[in-house]
Amino acid sequence: MKLVNFRVTTPVGIFERIGAMRGQDFVDVNMAYARWLADQREAQPHRLANAQVPATMLEFLEGGPSTMAAARRAIDYAVMLGPSSTGPSGETIFYQSADVRIAAPLPNPPSLRDFIAFEDHIAATSKKRGQPIPPEWYKAPVYYKGNHRTIIGPDEDLPWPLDTTKLDYELELACVIGCKGKDIGEREAQNYIAGYTIMNDFSARDIQFQEMACRLGPAKGKDFATALGPCLVTPDEIADLGSLTMVARVNGEERSRGRFGTIHWSFPQMIAHVSRGEMIYPGDVFGSGTVGGGCGLEMDRFLKPGDVVELEIQPIGVLRTRVVGATS
Repeated sequence: MKLVNFRVTTPVGIFERIGAMRGQDFVDVNMAYARWLADQREAQPHRLANAQVPATMLEFLEGGPSTMAAARRAIDYAVMLGPSSTGPSGETIFYQSADVRIAAPLPNPPSLRDFIAFEDHIAATSKKRGQPIPPEWYKAPVYYKGNHRTIIGPDEDLPWPLDTTKLDYELELACVIGCKGKDIGEREAQNYIAGYTIMNDFSARDIQFQEMACRLGPAKGKDFATALGPCLVTPDEIADLGSLTMVARVNGEERSRGRFGTIHWSFPQMIAHVSRGEMIYPGDVFGSGTVGGGCGLEMDRFLKPGDVVELEIQPIGVLRTRVVGATS
């Protein structure tokens, strides 16, 4: 499944719903399940649908495998009925992309961890500081905890942060946790992944390095925004994660290209490491860290106000962000 978190405007307000991408249409998964229940002669289809296939992404993920299975059943049923089908009380099930706004898959995840898992990237950034890769990097996956309350979605503007003069993008893949767990073995860890999305770990490099000179951080140098999107793709949709091509463009110009298969620390290894003595939860986001060559820092090319950054990883799609504001 390719799941999106979309916002739809109604006479009584704006609501967020989960949609499954079907070509240019989105199937409202919760409403499709309510229709399936109604056709099974369930007396309270909406109430049961809200419990079994919630309309918000975090609650949906908390439902685990049973919710995923119910969602697949609902989508197949809605497709069989056709795009003119409606909910139990005439509600819309099929939306066209022009009628909705796509938000971040998880606008407020429970936690955000970002790793530095690509050897080429840490080698390049270490070389810039005149240092080798720290030997500790090879002992365990290293990460920092980001600000999970400053998530932006696809096609959202990024206001120019703080007083930085070195704003940067970072080309990353993220996995989203789908099951609660602790002390998870590496062999079992793949089963805890609900899906994948694109992540742009925006960074104010000058502020970041000032902070990290004090042996702590990053903090303000990254806390202002992280972009996620445009959708959450379940693992069954990606036959070979390692073959994924990762591309970054600024104003249409390709600046970065890499392959996910060059990663040193895998997502299962990250999950096993983080969950040692610590619980992980549905909706937790694990960023891969920057693919080699996947940021302006490695090229000494930074962003400017008005720049449009596009990160592309197929079959997930394109995550687009426009930088607005001034550096004054």
